[in-house]
Amino acid sequence: MKTYLVTGGAGFIGSNFIIYMLGKYDNIKIINVDSLTYAGNLENLKSVENNPNYKFVQLDICDGPGLDRIFEENDVDYVVNFAAESHVDRSIEDPQIFLQTNVLGTSTLLCAARKAWAVGDDIYKDGVKYLQVSTDEVYGSLGAEGFFWETTPLAPHSPYSASKASADLLTLAYFDTYKFPVNITRCSNNYGPFQFPEKLIPLVINNALEHRDLPVYGDGLQVRDWLYVEDHCKAIDMVISSGKLGEVYNIGGHNERTNIKIVKTIVKYIKENVDSKVGENLIKHVTDRKGHDRRYGIAPDKIKKDLGWSPETTFDVGIKKTIDWYLKNMSWMKNITSGQYQNYYYKMYSKK
Repeated sequence: MKTYLVTGGAGFIGSNFIIYMLGKYDNIKIINVDSLTYAGNLENLKSVENNPNYKFVQLDICDGPGLDRIFEENDVDYVVNFAAESHVDRSIEDPQIFLQTNVLGTSTLLCAARKAWAVGDDIYKDGVKYLQVSTDEVYGSLGAEGFFWETTPLAPHSPYSASKASADLLTLAYFDTYKFPVNITRCSNNYGPFQFPEKLIPLVINNALEHRDLPVYGDGLQVRDWLYVEDHCKAIDMVISSGKLGEVYNIGGHNERTNIKIVKTIVKYIKENVDSKVGENLIKHVTDRKGHDRRYGIAPDKIKKDLGWSPETTFDVGIKKTIDWYLKNMSWMKNITSGQYQNYYYKMYSKK
């Protein structure tokens, strides 16, 4: 039975990954380590909390002794690091915590895993692997054409993306210096169930249902490549099992959309299927974000060629599934927005 140490597993992508893996495999064990900051929610994992192959440990990945205890008490085969501060707006307001979690936390986790797995000088237990989950934002911004490739130079433009790029470089340094078994995945914008409502899609869904303003930065023509979260989970599973050590794999959806088109798509669906009073009059253009990247577009050719992965969910299908999930789980949304939801972006722009 293989054991996965999943950090940040109570967050959006991490919780989806845990649910996906426990649904696919009955011969694995998952230890979920999460500090339960504002974006971590154990309610995301209600469906697996009683699974005998699942265990939750509340711990900050900057806690080295705590991580050491987990490795000592468990025969860990794989580490999948989702733990990160990830909201760009918050990184602009308070960059220090992003360096703490995303850089120092990654360093602490790498150190603990290396120490636990070492059986000699730069020799490790058979089959172990550390996977760093990263983002396309480390590449910076694109013009109207072209894509990010794994060979694209890193050029982050926000404290968030700079902290993720730092973590990536540190992870690769462990491979080069210590021959430590690692992979890095860099994904495009994820969407789907359990996404914290500071991010565009759940924010717009929630605000539209409450007839609140729908904030759009600048002209709204920023382009993002959208990836349904379950497709991302499938890709990570493939990289863990088959990815070549030391390699970076881009994971993209080939679903490029402008932000304003995303907002209008959600408004149209809610107006036609839920509430006829919801309309584009709710859209409010606000001052653009500092250092706002204009376009992301990611080329997943390498992971398709090497591992056989490709996105299965088109945006037209995925966005309907996502909206319907939030409509069916409004109690989850209300619990989030009424309690721990103290995000800067929400407080600034979601008032009636």
